[in-house]
Amino acid sequence: MPKSEKGHPIFAAWYDRMARLAEKRGLTDLRREVLSSASGLVVEFGAGTGLNFAHYPPEATEVVATEPDPHMLRRAREAARAASPVLRVERASGDELPFEDGTVDTVVSRLVLCTVPDPAAALREIHRVLKPEGRLLFLEHVRAEDDRLARWQDRLQPAWTFFGAGCHPNRDTPAAIDRASFELEHIERFDFSPNLVLDRPHAKGAARPR
Repeated sequence: MPKSEKGHPIFAAWYDRMARLAEKRGLTDLRREVLSSASGLVVEFGAGTGLNFAHYPPEATEVVATEPDPHMLRRAREAARAASPVLRVERASGDELPFEDGTVDTVVSRLVLCTVPDPAAALREIHRVLKPEGRLLFLEHVRAEDDRLARWQDRLQPAWTFFGAGCHPNRDTPAAIDRASFELEHIERFDFSPNLVLDRPHAKGAARPR
């Protein structure tokens, strides 16, 4: 069975526990800030265990959370039952979103583009499903602008990826968004280090299809 089908049962079992420290140190506030402008039909791309679900505003009239990992998916469905009735969870990979072209108002990506096997393909798929006036809202840890830290991210990336269920802390996600025919409306780079220094550089913002 391919890894994408089998998933990461150990990582999924520990994910929420590992996230608690990050939430206490400010990740919950970051979630709320990024999600505050979500509206209309929202696709949460790579929902994980559903930690965003409690923070969608009323303007998000329908939320479809997608997740390929079966172990994460089970926990996301449990979280969805306690969330808004307009939210549902579907199993789908980032390069095959179950939506027609140009039908989605908002796509949310939170700490996902570091993990998908092919971020360029995932961004093309996000671009495909978004309406021309739609928006991609993102919160990602990214490649450091500091060359020294970026080199350390490169050196340690293979081990990090193995233990972090595919996460690549050294991806230049803002550049990938730009290359995928998105126009960055705004972007903020900042340091946020709930765990280790390698995932300290973050970026959040919004982008529209060009």
